[in-house]
Amino acid sequence: SVESLLGMVPKERVEDVIYFNPGDMEMPIGLNLFEFDTEDQQDFLIQESIAMLYKLYDPGHTGIIGPRFESWFRNGAKTVMSDPAGSSFLDVQQVFIDQAFADEKIKYLTNRVVLDFWNKEMSQTSESAKGEILGWFASKFGAFLGNDMLRNVIGQTKSGFNLREIMDNKKILLVNLSKGRTGELNSQLLGMIFVMKFQAAAMGRANMPEDQREDFTLYVDEFQNFATESFATILSEARKYRLSLVLANHFMTQL
Repeated sequence: SVESLLGMVPKERVEDVIYFNPGDMEMPIGLNLFEFDTEDQQDFLIQESIAMLYKLYDPGHTGIIGPRFESWFRNGAKTVMSDPAGSSFLDVQQVFIDQAFADEKIKYLTNRVVLDFWNKEMSQTSESAKGEILGWFASKFGAFLGNDMLRNVIGQTKSGFNLREIMDNKKILLVNLSKGRTGELNSQLLGMIFVMKFQAAAMGRANMPEDQREDFTLYVDEFQNFATESFATILSEARKYRLSLVLANHFMTQL
């Protein structure tokens, strides 16, 4: 569909088009999950990342992930996101397995709760107990690290485009998540990342008067593949931020 739409863009709008095609391995465009402007946005992106991992590994919440994983992930994410030079989703695992890398990131931390996690909880955990948990924790990043296409896209610390800018300036973003090109897992994960980035960008509009928010429409085909539990939040709250949704799927049970 996206390739057909590309041919329909009127001449005067060609310069406004951003085409995201993760199947292009030669020139991958970055999509950094961990870019944020406010602390609220940071918390939202971390929570959404956890929801994405649940959807991927533990959709029934049977304990495959659970509270301990969430605690490690949340503290690791806040640690790498404190670096003003930027960080990526893939750095969260690195901060637990590479002490030099961890020290480099921890020096930017000001959050007392996260500092206590490293100075008290982690420093008092024995190496053998840490090693046991670490293998289980790191395994949840296998789908991303062992996958060239995903690593090329989400491993970059700077995104190739700014979704807030696209929304505010009436640009056209076309995202090609064809399963034939990207594979089912990549398509699902990148779709979920886009949905959460759009939600964060829309909610970031809280800092501008409502009458200045430009209408923006997000079309999501096969949207059941990309919906985490918080998709309900977009449905109930995105309207006031002038984000409209057109969601397509095939049958009611997918909802």
